[in-house]
Amino acid sequence: MAKARKQPSPPLQAAQVWCLLATALLGLAPFIPTLPVLMQIAVPVLLAARAWGNWRNKAVPSRLIMGLAAVLGVAFVLNTYHTVVGKEAGLALLTWLLPLKLLEANTRRDARVVIMLCCFMLTGQFLNEQSPLVAVFVLVCAGFIIMTSAKLEQPMLSVRTAARQTRALLLGAVPLMVLLFVLFPRIEGPLWGMPLDSLSSSTGLSDDMEPGSIANLIVSGEVAFRVEFEGKPPPPQLRYWRGPVLTDFDGRTWHQRHNPMRPEPHYSVDGPAYSYSMTLEPHKHNWLLALDYPGPKAENAQYGEDLNLLTRNPVQARIRYHLTSYPQTRVGLDELKFIRATALRLPQGSNPRTVALGQRLHEENATPAERVQAAIRFMRGDGLAYTLSPPIAGQHAADEFLFDNKKGFCEHFSSAFTILMRAAGVPARVVTGYQGGEFNPLDGTLVVRQSEAHAWSEVWLEGQGWVRVDPTALSAPRRIADGLANAVGDTQMPLMLRQDNAFVRNLRYRMEALSNTWNQWVLGYNAKRQTELLSQLGVQNADWQTLTSLLGSFVALWLAWLTWRLWPRGPRGDALDRSWRLFCRRLARRGVRRAPWEGPADFARRAALAMPAQAPTILALAEEFARLRYGPPGSESAAGLAAFRRAVQQFRP
Repeated sequence: MAKARKQPSPPLQAAQVWCLLATALLGLAPFIPTLPVLMQIAVPVLLAARAWGNWRNKAVPSRLIMGLAAVLGVAFVLNTYHTVVGKEAGLALLTWLLPLKLLEANTRRDARVVIMLCCFMLTGQFLNEQSPLVAVFVLVCAGFIIMTSAKLEQPMLSVRTAARQTRALLLGAVPLMVLLFVLFPRIEGPLWGMPLDSLSSSTGLSDDMEPGSIANLIVSGEVAFRVEFEGKPPPPQLRYWRGPVLTDFDGRTWHQRHNPMRPEPHYSVDGPAYSYSMTLEPHKHNWLLALDYPGPKAENAQYGEDLNLLTRNPVQARIRYHLTSYPQTRVGLDELKFIRATALRLPQGSNPRTVALGQRLHEENATPAERVQAAIRFMRGDGLAYTLSPPIAGQHAADEFLFDNKKGFCEHFSSAFTILMRAAGVPARVVTGYQGGEFNPLDGTLVVRQSEAHAWSEVWLEGQGWVRVDPTALSAPRRIADGLANAVGDTQMPLMLRQDNAFVRNLRYRMEALSNTWNQWVLGYNAKRQTELLSQLGVQNADWQTLTSLLGSFVALWLAWLTWRLWPRGPRGDALDRSWRLFCRRLARRGVRRAPWEGPADFARRAALAMPAQAPTILALAEEFARLRYGPPGSESAAGLAAFRRAVQQFRP
C-alpha cells in the first residue's frame, strides 16, 4: 500500500504578508530601542526588505544567506551580552530571529511560526515592565495576532469580519482570565520566578557614592517607592528615608562597610510613632528604605548595625511591607569603639585644605559638639551654592567644593562635611537615601522618586549617639521644607516633574494614581492577598489542592457555558417563521412531518389529506403564511402577524 504523500503548505498571499508585517512590527516596536545600535538599525532594515519584496513580488533570500544572517545575529548577541541566556540576551536574540523568519516566510506554515514568535515577544514585554500601559498594548498586540491568524486560515475573510471575530474571542476569554487571576496559586518572587539579569542596569542608589553619582538621578522621574501613612504624616524635616550608610572613604568614593544583621534593633524606640505601608520598587540590593528609625518586629526584614533595614536576598521584585518608625529615637549611645574609630579614618594626602580646616576646628573648639557647630557656621557663611550641575570634580573634590568653585549637590555637601568632621576628631559618616516626597491628592499616597535621592551626614557625640546633620539644608533650606523643584527651580527639572505647569502636574497625579492602583491590586495580588480575598468569600485554608479544585470546577462550568453558547443551532428566524415552525411541530406530533424541501402549499395539501377533519384550518393557515411571507410589499402587517400567531396557538390538531 503506497504511503500517502504529505500535502504542501499553501503559499502566502500578499495581503497575508502585509498582516504578518503589521503584527511583527507591533510586537517588535517596544524592544528595538533597547537593542545595541547596530541591531536597532538592522531589525528595521530586515522588516523593510520583507515589505519591499512583498510589494515587488520578489523571491525570498536563499537558505545560505538566511543561515549566515542567523549565525551573525547569535554571534553579535554573544559578543554584546556574553551569553544567549537570560532576559536581555534572550529578548535581543528573539528580536533578531523574528524578522529573519518573516523575511523567509513563504508558506502558511512559516507564517504560523512567525505568529508563535510574536506571542513570545508579547511575553517578553511583561518581563521588562508590567505597567497598565504595557498591559493595554499587549492586549492590542494579541488582537492583531488573532486577526492575522484568522486571515491566514481564511484568506477571503474581510478585515471587518476578522475584527468582529477577534472581539468575540477576546470577550469570551475574559471570564477565564479573571478566574485564572483570582484562583491560580500565586508564586512569590519576580514574574514567573525569573530573576533579573545580573548584567542589566538599574536606576537608583548604590552601595557607594562619588561626586555626581546622586546628581545623575535627578533626571530620572522613576518612582523609588510609595508610602501610605496611617494617620498624620511626619513633617517634611523628618522625612528622611534611610538607605545605605557609607563609612569607608578612599579619597574620592565612599563605600559601605560590612553591615551585620540582627533580628531586633539595637536601640530602644522613643518619641512620636509613625505607622505606614511601603511599596518599594526593585533595586537589586538587600537594603530596604525606611523612615528613621524602624521599631521592632519589622516584617520580613532584619536590622543592620548601620541602623538600616536589610533583607537576606536582593530586592528583585516590587515588595510591600508595613513599618512603624520613631524619628526622634536616640541611636548609637553605646556605639562600639572600633566603629567610632572606623568613622574617623581618612586616606593619607586626600583633600589637604579640608583636613587642615578640620584640624584648626579641633584646636579652636574643646568639645566635639562645639566643633560640629563651628563647621556648620563655616558652611553657612562660605557662600556655598546648591546646584544640579556642579563642576566636574578633580582629585580633591572636597577642597574644590569648599574653597574653589563652591557649587555642588547633596553628595558634595555631605562628603565635605564628613571629611571636615573626621579631620576635627568627630566620628562621622555619610548616609544615603531619599528625602521628602510628593503627596498625590488623588489617592493620598506619598510618592518618592529617584530624583529625590539625597545624602546627609551623621556625627557621633558623647551622650547623644549618632546625630543627623544635613549640610545641604544649611545652604538650601527649601530643599528640605519645600522639595527639590522649589529649591533649584522648575527650569532645571524634567518636564514631568515640574510644579509650575498645572496640566503636567495633574497628568502626573492621575498617571501615578492609576499606576499605584494597578500595582496594589494586580501586580501586588500575592499569596497573602489571595488568601485574604478567598477567606472573605468563605474559602478557608486556600492551599494548592483547594485552589486547584476551585479553579478546575469554575473552568469546567465556564467551558460548559461556552459550549452551550457555541453549539450549532438552526436559524432562529423572525416572529412569522417561529409561528410557522410551531404549526409544523404540532402537525409532526400527529405523524405529518414536513420535508426540508417541501413548500407551504404542498405540505398543507398533504397534511389536509392525512387529516380531513382539520383540512380547512390547515389549508387556511398555510395560505395565510404564504401571503404574509411571499405576498406583495405591505402584506406583512403587524395586525396580520398577530392574527396569524393567535390562530397557530389555537390550532390543536
